[in-house]
Parts: sequence; structure tokens; C-alpha cells
Amino acid sequence: MRARALRARGSDIRSVARALSLPYTTVWHWCVDRPEPRMTGTAARCFRCSPDVGYPTDPAAYSYLLGLYLGDGHLVTTDRVPVLRIYCADAWADLVDLCDAAMKAVLANKVQRIRKKGCVAVQSTGTHWPCLLPQHGPGKKHERSIVLCDWQRRILTAHPGYFLRGLFHSDGCRVSNRVTVRGKAYVYPRYMFVNESADIMGLCQWALDLLGVAWRMNRRNSLSVARREAVTTLDRHVGPKS
Repeated sequence: MRARALRARGSDIRSVARALSLPYTTVWHWCVDRPEPRMTGTAARCFRCSPDVGYPTDPAAYSYLLGLYLGDGHLVTTDRVPVLRIYCADAWADLVDLCDAAMKAVLANKVQRIRKKGCVAVQSTGTHWPCLLPQHGPGKKHERSIVLCDWQRRILTAHPGYFLRGLFHSDGCRVSNRVTVRGKAYVYPRYMFVNESADIMGLCQWALDLLGVAWRMNRRNSLSVARREAVTTLDRHVGPKS
């Protein structure tokens, strides 16, 4: 509202009323008697809805959480309150803590851990999760388009390593590759990322390019990072899951 905007810039009630050709009592009622209601709860933390925020307070945590969501996450919007769930395999105990911390850093006031067969579902209810994860939608991710919003692209461009960390912690791994050349065995580390969505695979490739990490597609749905310097770079940004 223009009246409140003028008041916020320091104009008094009489000056605002004169500028807008409105009665003094009307402007006073808008700006003093009925002030703008304050956001509370997760609404106050949603940087897409709160004019006082505008940008994630922890963009690295948001980048990491988005990577986890695109890999093993699911946003349920059919319930009374949206529920974000990210499934973390039991084999990676620290991953549950990392996911929990990222949710709390981005939006959640409370996070639950639900035991499943072979994994833990880390989940948080929040009205504003759909604001921060606009890639949600019906059906499987690889059966629909996954495209970043401009504001997401700006965040990830500044924090590609954290985004890759989320992707590799969900749908990737660091393995020891064994090859035999002229009868001699060699062992070297490499990273693998597997995802059925061509769009999500493209985002992984884009983030790797931002870091100057060489990669190649060894299968239609599988990406490999094997060059020594490339693996060293990913070790700095991604590292093991536990």
C-alpha cells in the first residue's frame, strides 16, 4: 500500500494524506490504528514471502537441501499442511543429521525422523515449503520437467559445491574403481551420479562445469567423474556421505 510505503520512508501522517489526496483520519487508520500484521512461524522465515528477508539467510544450506530434494526428496502438498520428506539410507548415518540441519537452517522449526525399512525419512511440515521448492508436482521427477527459477539459479551459481553435495549425497557415491592394464592392477577413486531425469542430470552437469570439474556420461542415466584433479575438487566440495 502506497500510504504505508510513504510512512516507512519517514513521511508523517499529514504529508502522506496530502500526497495521496486522502483524509487525514483515513491514513491514520491505515498506518497507525491498523498496522501491517507481523508474519510469524515459518512464514516469517520464508524468503520468498517475507519482504524483510528476500534471500535465504543460509544460501549454502538451501543449495544443499535443494540437491537432496531433487535426488531423494518428495514434497506432499495434498495434506492439510505440506510435508517435505527426504529419504536417507541407513548406510550413511551422518546424512540424516546433515539433512536435519539443512531443513532447520532453511525453514523448519521442527524436524521428524521416521524409521523406514533400510532408511530414515527426514521430514518437516510447513505451509511455505512449496514456495522454496517450486519443482514439486504430481508424478515422478523424471516424468516431468525440472527447471530452475531465475532466483534459484542465482543462488546455485554462487554455491554450486553445496548443490552438488546434495545431489551426490542423495543419488551419487564415491567408489574405488579397479582396472587391470597389462596384468597390473590399478585402483583409483571416482564419483558416480545416477538419475533417471535428464533435467536433473543436466543440472548436475551445469554445476560441475561451474566448478571446472571434468565429467563424462558412461551410461544414459549415469555420470562419472574420474580424472584425478576433478576427483580432488569434488572431495573438497562433496566428500563422503558419512
